[in-house]
Amino acid sequence: MDELSIPTLGLILLTASLVAMISRRLPSLQRRAGGRRDSGFVPGGTELPLSRELIFTVFLPPLIFQAALEIEWRHFRVNLPVTALLAFPGVAIAAAVVALGMHWLLGWSWTGASLFDVLIAATDPVSVLAAFKELKVQPRLGLLVESESLLNDGAAAVGFAILIAMASDASATPVAIASSFVWIVAGGIAIGAAVAAVLLLIAGRTEDHLVEITLTTIAAYGSFLIAEKFGMSGVLATLTSGLLVGNVGWKGAISANARSHVLAFWGYAAFLANSIVFILIGGHEAHQPLAIFAGSSAVAVALMLLGRVLAIYPLCALLNPTSLKVDLKYQHVLVWGGLRGSLALALSRAL
Repeated sequence: MDELSIPTLGLILLTASLVAMISRRLPSLQRRAGGRRDSGFVPGGTELPLSRELIFTVFLPPLIFQAALEIEWRHFRVNLPVTALLAFPGVAIAAAVVALGMHWLLGWSWTGASLFDVLIAATDPVSVLAAFKELKVQPRLGLLVESESLLNDGAAAVGFAILIAMASDASATPVAIASSFVWIVAGGIAIGAAVAAVLLLIAGRTEDHLVEITLTTIAAYGSFLIAEKFGMSGVLATLTSGLLVGNVGWKGAISANARSHVLAFWGYAAFLANSIVFILIGGHEAHQPLAIFAGSSAVAVALMLLGRVLAIYPLCALLNPTSLKVDLKYQHVLVWGGLRGSLALALSRAL
């Protein structure tokens, strides 16, 4: 099946709703599932579509935009050195560990190992953050987990795009690679800022919350699609757009009456995207012969955990003499909360 039919979509939404309701009524299940609405069970044995276009261009923008929308810039700015350290050097360290391990232990080619390590490097702690809301953890821990996830999404997407370009053009020079990096990163940020600025300017002329919700939807998808069209980072574009709407927008462009409506809409959009994505994954993987992948998957999981450990603890140790010191308990959560999700799947489907 190449398209998501209306009956299949209805079945997925019903499954997601039932899982959400059950997990809410069973606290132990809620803590164990961490609030994630995924399920590999869809009645009727429906064969579910799973394409790069569906996940990358339909479900990824709302996940990124909603997370960015709720981050307060003043707190984000204070902790930016920490999150940038974990998201950029941290991703590089974790990716290097996975690439070396997959090459030496499983005999993968350097190209294959490098592509795999970058696409699997980004974290997607949606279930961890949902658990945080239930457990009411300290705000800084939640901010570190969420903002690191947003930034390493961008780092992984950029790294993957550059590796794809290198793999398709063996003659690429260091200058060309550097130029491509600047174009992807700076271009994505610029597109996101420009789209958000224009739509916030328009939003400032109305107090109709339905119009304002529509404009934020254009900001989320428009920034992503325009950036991707020109070979820039759609992830960074949507991230930038969400940060601007969630911080500049609340100061006047988005009316006070509309704010709760906008947040509720994007909360629902993220719930919907997460539910459908993970049910699609469950339905797709249910048809795969797991025994074929068991050995290599176990190696990959071990390498990912090792890479995460080598990225978090040494880098956080560098911050110990500073005011940005990260509590050791927080570091444990960052290591074990580094789950993988939608971005890794979307990038893998792009190959």
